[in-house]
Amino acid sequence: MPIPSLSPNEAIICFLLILLVPLAGAGLALVNSGLGRCRSAAHVMMSSLCVVGVSALFYVAVGFSWQGVVGRSGHSILMGARPWNWIAAEPFLLRGLRLDLSTESLVVLLQMFSVGLAAIIPLSAGSDRWRLGAACASSALLAGWTYPLFAHWVWGGGWLSQLGANCGLGRGLVDGGGASTIQAVGGLTALSITWILGPRRGKFSNDGIPAAIPGHNAILVLAGCFAAWIGWIALNSAGALLFAGVMNQKLVLITINTTLSAVASGLTTAIVTRVRFGRPDASLTANGWIGGLVVSSAAAAFLKPAAAILIGTISGALIFFIIDLLESRLATDDPGGAVSVHAVGGILGLLAVCVSDAQQSGQFLAQLAGVSTLLGFVLPLTYGLNWLLNKIYPQRVDQEGERQGMDLYELGAGAYPEFVVHSDEFSQRWN
Repeated sequence: MPIPSLSPNEAIICFLLILLVPLAGAGLALVNSGLGRCRSAAHVMMSSLCVVGVSALFYVAVGFSWQGVVGRSGHSILMGARPWNWIAAEPFLLRGLRLDLSTESLVVLLQMFSVGLAAIIPLSAGSDRWRLGAACASSALLAGWTYPLFAHWVWGGGWLSQLGANCGLGRGLVDGGGASTIQAVGGLTALSITWILGPRRGKFSNDGIPAAIPGHNAILVLAGCFAAWIGWIALNSAGALLFAGVMNQKLVLITINTTLSAVASGLTTAIVTRVRFGRPDASLTANGWIGGLVVSSAAAAFLKPAAAILIGTISGALIFFIIDLLESRLATDDPGGAVSVHAVGGILGLLAVCVSDAQQSGQFLAQLAGVSTLLGFVLPLTYGLNWLLNKIYPQRVDQEGERQGMDLYELGAGAYPEFVVHSDEFSQRWN
């Protein structure tokens, strides 16, 4: 059936909410910059701006053609006497689409911003060593293929959304604000980038013991949390109106649940780090805050406030231990915690639907199918595409570039030119 049309008032409200979504990307960019080294701070912000631009161009050019909108043309496979929609069939460059306040045009606008948000997430994992050109090329692959294909399955009338009608699994996969399509896809891409780039020089000793490389500016990190908070409320609200079929009366509940989840997660991480280290850790608390926003994404429109606090609390504790596990046990260098916050948080957010008002018979299996698709298809796909890209265009900066810092090496100027930065790890002999 076609996507439900919004009333004129709902369309205007939705449009205004979408205009606030870029604040989520700005918040993540600030967090990523603050958690990296000072000699790469401007590079992170420049990369964020560039990948958002590349993502928007490639999504409009070809990405929306694969994602589409519910009820419009697509390609289906007949299995078990039931059609399973696997990819959209829209014209390139939005040809033939009404770009007004129609529901379809609002979907395009929201997705153009959302795919940019997804593209910013891997920058955190590749901080201090990911070349600007390579990050842009990787974002083109994400926006042109990986993101829109999975988003079609969830939001465009694809097979994951059909699990309810075709198999009786609840309402099919429920994801109002992009816990899977934006957060988990971005987080799994970040995991692929960490594997391909390898750790920063000086991060691990010859014995594999990780060294602490603290972020250079906690003020940027914490300021980014406030910007992301506003953007996430808008993202969850606009997504719920367009993809979850809720009415605008739910906007207050979405705002409350998004906030409670972030607050509970951030405070939990602060408490956990206080117990573990003797004092709360600002950077990890910021990760907890963002993680709370992430886990609220799928079900903010359906959760009771108590449930939002519960999933936020679980998120705040889990993210801390996952960050520690990835670094100390799996030798994964993820400076901004993108894998823990966005990949793990996104998956937890999908499962949170099962304790919400959207829960129906078989809903857990539908959500589990989404998680399985992310891990069994999206992760190998995004890793394979970036692996091939790395063979054609090496993604990691060379040794001299990492020694100088990404700001000087790729941009020709530092973010803080009045300071001279010395690095202890580069005083040692290179391996």
